[in-house]
Amino acid sequence: MTVDRRGFLAGAAAAAGVTTLAAAGPAWAAPVPAVADGVPKFPFPTGTDLRILVTGDAGTGARPQWAVADAARALHARQPFSLALGLGDNVYESGPWADDDAQFKAKFEDPNNGLDIPWIMVQGNHDNSSILPGDGGWLLRGDHEVAYHARSARWWMPSRYYSVRIPHEQPIVEFFILDLNPIAAYLPPLFNEYWSAGGTFMTEQAAWLDRALAESPAKWKIALTHHPYLSNGSHGNAGEYDGVPIDLVNGSEVKKFFEAHVLGRCQFLLSGHDHNLQVLEPTTDCKGTRQIISGAAAKTSSGHPDRNPALFQTFTDLGFMVLDLNPSSADLGVYTVDPSNPQPVNVFQRRLA
Repeated sequence: MTVDRRGFLAGAAAAAGVTTLAAAGPAWAAPVPAVADGVPKFPFPTGTDLRILVTGDAGTGARPQWAVADAARALHARQPFSLALGLGDNVYESGPWADDDAQFKAKFEDPNNGLDIPWIMVQGNHDNSSILPGDGGWLLRGDHEVAYHARSARWWMPSRYYSVRIPHEQPIVEFFILDLNPIAAYLPPLFNEYWSAGGTFMTEQAAWLDRALAESPAKWKIALTHHPYLSNGSHGNAGEYDGVPIDLVNGSEVKKFFEAHVLGRCQFLLSGHDHNLQVLEPTTDCKGTRQIISGAAAKTSSGHPDRNPALFQTFTDLGFMVLDLNPSSADLGVYTVDPSNPQPVNVFQRRLA
């Protein structure tokens, strides 16, 4: 995504508002049903030792995605995952056209065949495209991904934002899945109050998150977003996205949302958007929350490695991460994948907490 493109789309937003409809409301943490609207769902784990596949920006259906999935399958065969996290851009390049769109099979179900675990899914900008792929300007399109929850055993997205406790009773972790697309769009919804920065969707999401975090009994509180707070990738930090000095378009409202509602309240913030693998160190502004980026499940992109302090980062390798959680510790592994030999290579392993 270039500066010129973001500038073009900001101008398009000012010239012609994109009409969207209200999405489904939040899903509070609740016992996970074995069947959703008649579709048997893969069960969430009930134990307290969790091995979690962390992947993002996967949904191309192309060979690199398959290579990464092959490597994840190989690791899963040796050390099974409990569940997976999909950090957005699930259906490239422009998102689904309906909840029965064949792209779901080609870009999610088929590549992940054999990874028969629950996939907690996040919406990305490409899942909500309007004029150009990834502009985030047609938020109604993302509702097809919510509706797909009723069609898939793997795909878990009961709402645009929601939480999941694992185990549900006496959880060791609660995941808070957030939808920041309305305030991160390249084509901002300037003429639609519902989706605006101070509008109904974001206001209700913020209130829900504040309450959900306050009431969570979980040891680990982890926020999942597509757009990051900090990133050494090409998109950059919230408030400075793509180097554009235009308020709102540069993620200024995303920055405010993180600082008001997430930072200092979650131990980890997991995001995609940049197509690389980063384990960043918390800055003073992070209030102790660690930003982790896993967006290299199908593509790679360059970055600026000195923008933020990092424990580990790679901008040239496809790959994924594995988060091992138990009641007393959180360990993170980073795995890179060579498409010509799709086996997982552990390039970073560290206890983070």
